[in-house]
Amino acid sequence: MTFTRYAIYFSPPTDAPWAQFATSWLGWDMARGVEVTHPVAEGIDVSAVTDVPRKYGLHATMKPPFHLRQGQTLSELQSACEVLASRLTPIRLDGLEVARLGRFVALRPIGDLSELNNLAAACVQELDEFRHPPSASELDRRRAAGLTPKQDQNLLKWGYPYVLDEFRFHITLSGKLDKSILQIVKTTLDRDLAPMLPVPFQINDLTLVGEAEDGRFHLIHRYALTD
Repeated sequence: MTFTRYAIYFSPPTDAPWAQFATSWLGWDMARGVEVTHPVAEGIDVSAVTDVPRKYGLHATMKPPFHLRQGQTLSELQSACEVLASRLTPIRLDGLEVARLGRFVALRPIGDLSELNNLAAACVQELDEFRHPPSASELDRRRAAGLTPKQDQNLLKWGYPYVLDEFRFHITLSGKLDKSILQIVKTTLDRDLAPMLPVPFQINDLTLVGEAEDGRFHLIHRYALTD
């Protein structure tokens, strides 16, 4: 399969019941590369609610999607991911919770986030030699959302505004929603998903993913973090 971009994710273990439910909620299983049936949720068009995040699969972004820099290869990127993961340790947090993030619904971690933030920073910084700089049109598109000076600095240096001090770990479960449906979605997920969420919440590996030509992201390989 040919990929146009790559990213480093945290991808939940596929055998965890909460991850299986959340994967079906989104409707795309990036580990198997197949669409999956949404759960039935009264009063919610789950397909419409999850249309925007579906193609990315169930994940938290650690290093945002990037094009490979000229002269770099996927094989070299895979080797670098293996080396990086071998030098990083697993992360343990108190848990996950269903949360409203602006007009989105997502899972966010509970507990001390310092080690998690350091893990994401390592992914951003230590794999950056593989990232092709953004084009002028990409910069314009990002800036159109309205960026702070720090976010714009991140965009220029790292290719994405919301990294390092601006990073907020989250597992997206919806696109932008109107207020009329936002609380309904959160209430439904509090009822159906929250009881399955892990306590504690652990990150034991990193995932290299690729964006296919149709825009869907696929799992390429998991890299175990070293105890």
